[in-house]
Amino acid sequence: MKQVTAALCAGVLGIAACAPVPVDQVPTPATGPYGAAQPAPVLTNDGTPQSAARMFVSVMRRMEPAVERECLQRRTQPINCDFQFVVDDRPGQEANAFQTIDATGRPIIGFTLSLIAQTRNGDEIAFVVGHEAAHHVLNHLDRKAGAAAAGAVILGSIASVYGNNPDAIEAAQRIGASVGSRYYSRDWELQADYLGAIMTLNAGFDPINGSRFFERIPDPGDHVLGTHPSRAARLAQVRQAVADVQSGRIR
Repeated sequence: MKQVTAALCAGVLGIAACAPVPVDQVPTPATGPYGAAQPAPVLTNDGTPQSAARMFVSVMRRMEPAVERECLQRRTQPINCDFQFVVDDRPGQEANAFQTIDATGRPIIGFTLSLIAQTRNGDEIAFVVGHEAAHHVLNHLDRKAGAAAAGAVILGSIASVYGNNPDAIEAAQRIGASVGSRYYSRDWELQADYLGAIMTLNAGFDPINGSRFFERIPDPGDHVLGTHPSRAARLAQVRQAVADVQSGRIR
């Protein structure tokens, strides 16, 4: 079986911690809940570090092949689908997960220890994995950079019409870059929720149960320039993905 390593690479991410979590990949099952995959064993976090670690590694064993397969099937550009999972084991970090790429273009999905500790079961951590992997498959990093650049150009150009003050133009470009990237982020989050739910299903986990993690974090509401959609919108998106799988209408 392929050896997968969840580790934090200081040289790649600029974090002075490294927490390797070696896991053996297991084949993705063929059928199960909602017609996607055999259900994963029930994995729960009883609040101890040992329990959280066992749950995390068990989830990675199933999610890694599921996200790589979906990446290879759905990618529209020659992106790297060899995912690496990493853990930020620095103390005091807030609960967070992130997606980035290293210098070679390899996708990296990272988790803080506090996020792993806050998840109550395997469905929740699996859904977080699927969501972050979906950002890579859907090319959101590059699209966000493009949106930010476009916003900076547009607002900078508008500012230059009303005067040639370099400081004012630079300030407008910074604001434009922020607005440009934030304007699209809610749609991208919902897209990642949808595809992430499908990946979660394909690994044998329940994304509806997994998305209940949203119920324990602050609801961003539906602000015009909010970076995340409302909790209700995200939960509805996950339910839609499950319904589409059941009916054969996957987007």
